[in-house]
Amino acid sequence: MDDKSNKLLLALVMLFLFAVIVLQYVCPGTECQLLRLQAFASSHADPYRTEDESPPRFVARLNFTDAELLRKVDFNIKGDDLIVFLHIQKTGGTTFGRHLVRNIQLEQPCECKAGQKKCTCHRPGKRETWLFSRFSTGWSCGLHADWTELTNCVPSIVDSKKEVKLRPTSCCKSKKAHCVCRDPEGAYQRRGAKKRRNFYYITILRDPVSRYLSEWRHVQRGATWKASLHVCDGRSPTIEELPSCYTGDDWSGCSLKEFMDCPYNLANNRQVRMLSDLTLVGCYNLSVMPEEQRNKVLLDSAKENLKCMAFFGLTEFQRKTQYLFEKTFNMNFISPFTQYNNTRASSVEIDQQTQKRIEALNFLDMELYEYAKDLFLQRYQYTRQKDHQEARRKRQEQRKILKTRHAHKHDQTDNATTDYVEDVEKWR
Repeated sequence: MDDKSNKLLLALVMLFLFAVIVLQYVCPGTECQLLRLQAFASSHADPYRTEDESPPRFVARLNFTDAELLRKVDFNIKGDDLIVFLHIQKTGGTTFGRHLVRNIQLEQPCECKAGQKKCTCHRPGKRETWLFSRFSTGWSCGLHADWTELTNCVPSIVDSKKEVKLRPTSCCKSKKAHCVCRDPEGAYQRRGAKKRRNFYYITILRDPVSRYLSEWRHVQRGATWKASLHVCDGRSPTIEELPSCYTGDDWSGCSLKEFMDCPYNLANNRQVRMLSDLTLVGCYNLSVMPEEQRNKVLLDSAKENLKCMAFFGLTEFQRKTQYLFEKTFNMNFISPFTQYNNTRASSVEIDQQTQKRIEALNFLDMELYEYAKDLFLQRYQYTRQKDHQEARRKRQEQRKILKTRHAHKHDQTDNATTDYVEDVEKWR
């Protein structure tokens, strides 16, 4: 039986080798090689197509220019450029922040020691950081610093004292001659400085209802974020400007109704507030302008800042977020992102009336998220289309090379045949 099996196996191997030889003889040229290339390319499944249950055909609602859709920055990790992560509470920023310090392929990876929250992320050959985030520099500008705080605080921390004196208090919140916002990259730089330092701001957003419920559960467990400074125009808000929702040390054990009933709750429209320039509305002084006007200014500012950022991702689209970050900064992650659909917020069951009330309390965040989702998916489609075009161009170049080689071999064969015939004629 074993002898028969061995003979059968040998016969199959010989048949396979014979088929390969025949294929090479019958189809040695460009067409067959291209078939093999296409078969190899199609064997790699698209990892982004259905990872987040997004619709197969996304229909854009808003119009953006190519410059607003294309995100490719020349991030100089060996120079002075800095990535600044604006971490909004309960948006999945902690997970993304860990990816930044533990999961990126770098010439000099971040050093993360067991038991320590912060990692050392030095530039290659230098003792200075390329990343400004919770897990690299800590809360250097205050706990969960917002856009207004970061754009004023970060430059003064990372620059020398001499440059701090030259730098305005807030970069790019108005069109000043000595300050420029480079729109496509979302990088901020000073003109006139000896060394140009670009600040690339990034953030993560989340569905407002899920984010709100997640914050409520977090506060219910005792979180307060009392250490947040909320600095705006050089000072923190007064108690009258920003009253507390609770008495005592924390608000642990509060019900969802209590959480929603507090009119001073910063959880309401938190994403818009943290992404907008608060100096445009008088910071936390609600008497500066009517509420309707204030809301419009805040929303418009948040949209503009988000669009101008180097990069933003969405918690609901983990793999697409990974893809766009890699394409934007030309930095690859080691392990793929994971889509977690079962969260603390998803475990909270609410009726339709409660959901509508949460949406009403976060109506600015709802509009911002719809804007962000449309821009995000358009950027993803645009970038993928560019990738496909580049791959098509490379295949066309490969076809030209293969055709040239095939033609060259054919000419050599014809020349050899011609020479042989001529030699035969001479010999006669």
